[in-house]
Amino acid sequence: MPSCSPDCCLFQAVEIVKVWSEDGAGKVVEIPADMTARDVCQLLVYKSHCVDDNAWTLVEHHPILGLERYLEDHELVVQVQASMSSDSKFLFRKNYAKYEFFRNPLNFFPEQMVAWCQESDGSIPQSQLLQNFLNSSSCPEIQGYLHMKEPGRKSWKKLYMFLRRSGLYYSTKGTSKEPRHLQLLSDLEDSNIFTIITGRKLHNAPTDYQFCIKPSKGRCDCKELKMLCAEDEQSRTCWMTAFRLLKYGIVLYQSYSIPQQRKSNLLPFSAPVRSVSENSLVAMDFSGRTGRVIDNPLEAQSAALEEGQTWRKRSQRMNVLGSSSPLHPSSLSTVIHRTQVWFHGRIMRDEAHKMIIQQGQVDGLFLLRDSQSNPKAFVLTLCHHQKIKHFQILPYEEDGQVFFSLDDGTTKFTDLIHLVEFYQLNRGVLPCKLKHPCTNVAL
Repeated sequence: MPSCSPDCCLFQAVEIVKVWSEDGAGKVVEIPADMTARDVCQLLVYKSHCVDDNAWTLVEHHPILGLERYLEDHELVVQVQASMSSDSKFLFRKNYAKYEFFRNPLNFFPEQMVAWCQESDGSIPQSQLLQNFLNSSSCPEIQGYLHMKEPGRKSWKKLYMFLRRSGLYYSTKGTSKEPRHLQLLSDLEDSNIFTIITGRKLHNAPTDYQFCIKPSKGRCDCKELKMLCAEDEQSRTCWMTAFRLLKYGIVLYQSYSIPQQRKSNLLPFSAPVRSVSENSLVAMDFSGRTGRVIDNPLEAQSAALEEGQTWRKRSQRMNVLGSSSPLHPSSLSTVIHRTQVWFHGRIMRDEAHKMIIQQGQVDGLFLLRDSQSNPKAFVLTLCHHQKIKHFQILPYEEDGQVFFSLDDGTTKFTDLIHLVEFYQLNRGVLPCKLKHPCTNVAL
């Protein structure tokens, strides 16, 4: 039998994968069998001409089961696709919370839920908190009450559970962790953890904070799912984050610390790497020969206000001169925000909530939308401390020109882009700065 040429072998290794965006559009891509989820995201970023800030992810979505999970950056997409049913699909979506636990670990692991925190009287330093999860020789343990749906029934049972490297266990006798009282519910090696997206009513769940453990190999139905429910969002996040850390360990840290690593056989392109975030937007003083970063918050605010006043004066001069162009400043300022990734038009409040939750409830995640109650106003939807808040942006008329304000006219802006840029640099009346735009991209 003649041997295959290298080109022939390469052709045989290529697989077809279809990825969907939130607006229902799909894109078919041909990828090699060894391409990771991170590589596919970079490919889609390049093809869609969007900004790559390392927050893009692939979502494994199961509409019939009502489940979804974010693929880890290192997972092989073709391998995951082979275990998915015909109704399942990949979604292309941002997840700013993907590695947030590396930046703020104490927010993810309450002391009462981490066993060795209790044994050491809570004296584990923040730096060591994650080392215990990443180090295969240490044995951190997450513990607490969870509701478990009983197989074949609609009822839920409250049990005390323990999550270890060897798997998830529940105690058959109160909070006892003696080996004879522990029953293995699921291992980590051959399972994945999913968020339940169908709502609590469908499963008669006791709270809104549902998740489940699903076998990762082969297709399965509802009977094989381990349906679980936490008491609140913080404890659910703790269980799900610990599951990821205990299963993948140091691999997650490598994906977090080296986001731009690529295989040598990856496509020969360089996607734009630019993030509109607190770290990339700084106040600058160009009054001298060279630019100077303004560190003082009060000076930065004064500079931002002065820049805004200058822009307004220039805009007013252009209004006086008049223009027959369709891009006249007086009309441009009322529509220019519609070109921005953070503006989502006439979406409802519930839809704004859903988008923020899907893209990771991190501080500073935001979007702007049209107000439902006031046709001339807008609403800023902002996440802070895992709570979603709404702030109305009202129009103000001055000298025949419309301005927008979040603080009852104290600080006014000629358009929403300037308003967003100001609050990316200054917290002002908001609980935190605007950091991460909630984004949808059409593939």
